[in-house]
Amino acid sequence: MNTIMRASHRSRISLFASILAGCLLLTILSVGGTPPLVYAQQPTGSIPTVTGTATGPIVQIDPSIKQVRVYAGPSSFDYPAVGVMLGGETAPALGRASGREDWIKIYYAGVPGSTAWIFGLYVSLSPGALLPLVEVPPTPTPFSTPTIDPTLEAAFIGQPTQTRLPTFTPPPPLELPSFDSSSSSATTSVPAGFIILALGLFGFFGAVVSYLRGR
Repeated sequence: MNTIMRASHRSRISLFASILAGCLLLTILSVGGTPPLVYAQQPTGSIPTVTGTATGPIVQIDPSIKQVRVYAGPSSFDYPAVGVMLGGETAPALGRASGREDWIKIYYAGVPGSTAWIFGLYVSLSPGALLPLVEVPPTPTPFSTPTIDPTLEAAFIGQPTQTRLPTFTPPPPLELPSFDSSSSSATTSVPAGFIILALGLFGFFGAVVSYLRGR
């Protein structure tokens, strides 16, 4: 019995000593092992105030139009389209094309030079704005010049063969009937007026004879 009590007492003492040693170790580590955290000092001073600059001329897309294309130059035929603008959208106006004043140069981000061209009929300019004339950019060089394969051209485009026209044979001359004027004058030697006058007299005398017989 005494042996059991002594063993229990010794285990309690060893447990207490272990706890005390652990607490002492934690205290040493917290005081001298880990350096304290040092925070950087925040800079002091005033934040600069951002002031906006006065805006220049502005163009606005006609709200009734869904979208409008913008081009790399003042023409929809000589220059490619580089983007679109929606109805009601605005953009800074930079100038008008020299010789093509119906085209307006605008600021358009995301393209080379951050500029594009839009047709003035689709936009309205801010009141009182006068735009300077700017030079027209050179037309872009085409990537390739289309050429026709001579073999295909010869296959589909035939060369006309020269054929000799038939020789012209003139028709035989037209023979018109001719009448002898001497024979006709011989057969009609008595004038026609004399014959008519004789017939008239014969009829007159016949009428006189008929009248006298009737009496």
